[in-house]
Amino acid sequence: MNPRGLFQDFNPSKFLIYACLLLFSVLLPLRLDGVIQWSYWAVFAPIWLWKLLVIAGASVGAGVWARNPRYRTEGEACVEFKAMLIAVAIHLLLLMFEVLVCDRVERGTHFWLLVFMPLFFVSPVSVAACVWGFRHDRSLELEILCSVNILQFIFIALRLDRIIHWPWLVVFVPLWILMSFLCLVVLYYIVWSLLFLRSLDVVAEQRRTHVTMAISWITIVVPLLTFEVLLVHRLDGHNTFSYISIFVPLWLSLITLMATTFRRKGGNHWWFGIRRDFCQFLLEIFPFLREYGNISYDLHHEDSEEAEETSVPDAPKIAPMFGKKARVVITQSPGKYVPPPPKLNIDMPD
Repeated sequence: MNPRGLFQDFNPSKFLIYACLLLFSVLLPLRLDGVIQWSYWAVFAPIWLWKLLVIAGASVGAGVWARNPRYRTEGEACVEFKAMLIAVAIHLLLLMFEVLVCDRVERGTHFWLLVFMPLFFVSPVSVAACVWGFRHDRSLELEILCSVNILQFIFIALRLDRIIHWPWLVVFVPLWILMSFLCLVVLYYIVWSLLFLRSLDVVAEQRRTHVTMAISWITIVVPLLTFEVLLVHRLDGHNTFSYISIFVPLWLSLITLMATTFRRKGGNHWWFGIRRDFCQFLLEIFPFLREYGNISYDLHHEDSEEAEETSVPDAPKIAPMFGKKARVVITQSPGKYVPPPPKLNIDMPD
């Protein structure tokens, strides 16, 4: 176990997103099943917290950028700052959509097409952001998700306004296409992990990495697909499961995604203007965490050291000898005994 790796490879931004989505996915089925009678504005509280932190982090980062022009020449500072601005623009459009959803559910005074209008703008913006991200080697997962689901957003809005009367199984056809692609990715990781396990030329670390990736993708995609199938059948009236039981597979996928954030180093360093890795910034604020972060355990290494200590005995210590006449010190190498020279050498005749 090496806690230092957990600190260095932790991705706080993705952990925050998955944690807020997990809490929201817990409150929403409780509200839909009538277990709690909260307003939808309160049910969406984790989403508001997520967007509030995004806006606050971007505001502080922009202030640091404006007040310190010398920071703009540090490495890829300009690229990261532009990436932060793109992310904020997309999050603001998502915030508009979420506010309209809450207002529509609580009051019910306008069409769903108007509610989904911010998502219709998010998709082309996300396509442009993906092109920019590929050119600058940036990871833009949220933007890719928004860009490929434009047709799905249109179908859902038309179905909710009863402009089309298709069953929900047909409405979610774009989603089934996307999930088919994810299933191919899962199959790809499974095949490669099996090949690496059977190969004798691959080191153990690479085998462990591919097996871990395969297990992670399985525990993300399979529960997510199960949740979507159960939800569609519930909306079409083919089952009477409670929404809590339907959302359980989604919880498993989100928990797995939260666990993967401890091995997904990355994130924009300009959020809140910290300009460095988040865990390094955290260790500077709380120095007592360094004691835990610098501890590592290697039982095999300790055992090997003990074996070496027991197998190699200490060499006997031999005191130096002094010659009386020459006044010189005669030292002996450890582990090899050399007899002292005789005081008197008598040559015997033949």
